[in-house]
Amino acid sequence: MATGTTLLHLPSGPTGLVAKLHPTVLFNICDSYIRRNDQQERVIGTLLGSISGDGIVDIRNSYAVPHNESLDQVAVDIDYHRTMFDLHQRVNPKEVIIGCDDRPSIKAYVSTNLTLGDRQLAAQFQEIQLDLRMIEAERIGFDVLKKTMVDKLPNDIEGLEGTISRLHGMIDTVYRYVDDVVEGRIPPDNTIGRYLADTMAAVPKIAPDAFDKLFNDSVQDVLLVIYLANLTRTQLTLAEKLNTAAQIV
Repeated sequence: MATGTTLLHLPSGPTGLVAKLHPTVLFNICDSYIRRNDQQERVIGTLLGSISGDGIVDIRNSYAVPHNESLDQVAVDIDYHRTMFDLHQRVNPKEVIIGCDDRPSIKAYVSTNLTLGDRQLAAQFQEIQLDLRMIEAERIGFDVLKKTMVDKLPNDIEGLEGTISRLHGMIDTVYRYVDDVVEGRIPPDNTIGRYLADTMAAVPKIAPDAFDKLFNDSVQDVLLVIYLANLTRTQLTLAEKLNTAAQIV
């Protein structure tokens, strides 16, 4: 029979911590997620706030940190993280780093050590209670945004296509209404009639050929801006990858 034993210490029971999440943090995380690069499956960010003596973790601010993933390795831009934290400290010196986020999920975890005797083996994450701290106006806005969730923001061409499609639908609705009034299927409404008249009077009278030329010129300008923006984004991405590779080496 052995005279000594090696104990594996496992954390048990609730941690007693409660996280209070402000809506600004939630919106920052969602915004950085839908604006991520096409090659990225997740975003990584830093959470700022404070921890009170009674175990309340107050999460008040956050910012996204650029990163690159290759196989099972993740390289985070530490210089960017430090710069952003220094800038936040100038505005809110009482806010400290209390954690990180790596996906737009609404859950909170704390890290506890898993030890074997005196040797630390790993860290285990335990979920803790998370409360959203919102006033009534913020909760109403949050409920509205939940109904219109998107995975990615549309690009400029997709946004223009969606706007034109909605405009076409509204014009079709007005056309059907006017046609029903003229045919006597529905009674006329003077308020709607005056509103339509004012709308039509606000549209400038342009010849079809001149309008086509003006529209095509505007589209070409938009495409040029998109091309320059994509070129700039590619150069920045390349510089970021080279900088990350130099830090690893």
